[in-house]
Amino acid sequence: MKRFVSSLALLASLSFAASAADIVDTAVAAGKFTTLVSAVKAAGFVDTLKGAGPFTVFAPTDVAFAKLPAGTLDALLKDPGKLKEILLYHVVSGKVMAADVVKMKNAQTAEGSSVTIHAMGGTVMVDKAEVVKTDIACDNGVIHVLDAVLMPKPAPNQ
Repeated sequence: MKRFVSSLALLASLSFAASAADIVDTAVAAGKFTTLVSAVKAAGFVDTLKGAGPFTVFAPTDVAFAKLPAGTLDALLKDPGKLKEILLYHVVSGKVMAADVVKMKNAQTAEGSSVTIHAMGGTVMVDKAEVVKTDIACDNGVIHVLDAVLMPKPAPNQ
């Protein structure tokens, strides 16, 4: 019996250690954010998202990136400044769980402008993207999965 309890304790400690991951490592492990992770790397944004946070990331999947007009992603990957601006538009300061997101009308992004949030009938929209999965916990924040890439609204004088 003592050996069984020791084995359980060891298993529990290994499970806890294995589940601990920052936003970038969690996105990599999920396997459906390869384009997002590549964009984060190209924009020089990895260290930030591996930092202490906490951060809330509205993360578009690979399928979401595939919906962009032809050539858009390639152009963004060649323009790290614009790419980082778009990525920052997907990040909100703090760990905002789904239960809190649904109560919000908008949220200030790390890019500087706000995303519009609309919740109705079990569906949550961030701008024009639907939140398809929520509350993927990370050591330094949380990920909510989107079905589209968010694009910052142009400034009024543009």
